[in-house]
Amino acid sequence: IMLPVITSLAVIITVTSFSINAQEEIISTKAALGKKLFSEKILSKDSSISCASCHKPAYAFADTVAFSTGIYGKLTSRNTPSVLNMKNRPYYFWDGRAVTLEDQALMPIENPEEMGLPIKEALERLNRSEEYKKLFRKIFRQLPNAKNLGLSLAAFEQTLETADSRFDDWSNNISPLTAEEERGRELFIGNKAKCFNCHSMEDFTDDDFKNIGLYNGKDLNDEGRFNITNSPTDKGKFKTPGLRNIAVTAPYMHDGRFKTLEQVIAYYNTPFMFVDDPVNIDSSLMVPLGLSQQEKKDLVAFLKSLTDKTYIKR
Repeated sequence: IMLPVITSLAVIITVTSFSINAQEEIISTKAALGKKLFSEKILSKDSSISCASCHKPAYAFADTVAFSTGIYGKLTSRNTPSVLNMKNRPYYFWDGRAVTLEDQALMPIENPEEMGLPIKEALERLNRSEEYKKLFRKIFRQLPNAKNLGLSLAAFEQTLETADSRFDDWSNNISPLTAEEERGRELFIGNKAKCFNCHSMEDFTDDDFKNIGLYNGKDLNDEGRFNITNSPTDKGKFKTPGLRNIAVTAPYMHDGRFKTLEQVIAYYNTPFMFVDDPVNIDSSLMVPLGLSQQEKKDLVAFLKSLTDKTYIKR
């Protein structure tokens, strides 16, 4: 049922430009205010980091390390995911603990591993700023509060949609994929590699939670979705990430254990070569995929074709 989406995408979405060091712009919309707040360090307890410190614009709004550095040098417990293409998602974070973009936007501010600042204190800081009081009055006709702070950040994140990749050119009949990319696409949607079973729809995610075998209750003990639902069947499950711009968001998985796409594909090809006692692993990964070296290379080539032109290094 989902197959036509990947073979004939027709949506063209413009990426919002983002530069922390850009000249001051006129701020007259929720999204513009959210963009400013995204880089605002006073929203962290020690005023050392902002949202953009971990969600780096140059790397598709992800980080470049397995675990990001929060306040006072603390490390996060999970890898920082990209915030691109979040506009239409029903869940946020690896465990899906937020169900709206507004909720998601506020949680890192309070998280003790990240920005570590109670929202009450964040609002006190914003309300001590004549600049922010003026901006919030101008846009919301109110002083800063929890609701309009979340709305501003969410409005900015909603502009971060990408669909200008080589794959999009192919799906819109603008230019073809290379032979290697096309072989990779066919593997991706086929029954051998099984990628499309989870990475479907226009953003290459089914918006579901899966246990891919990186949980054994011992050295791999992050219980993921179970911490939210308390359902035993959710132990070790994490949200299926979208694959747009995946080539520039390394490292991969919820714990950032894989540094390259080649390592990711090697894992999916034979999960039990990496973890010999996974608990609750998805049934689709119980049998090795049996991909050849060429097929692995073809899949990597296709995944790289999903990079928006904004993030292709010149």
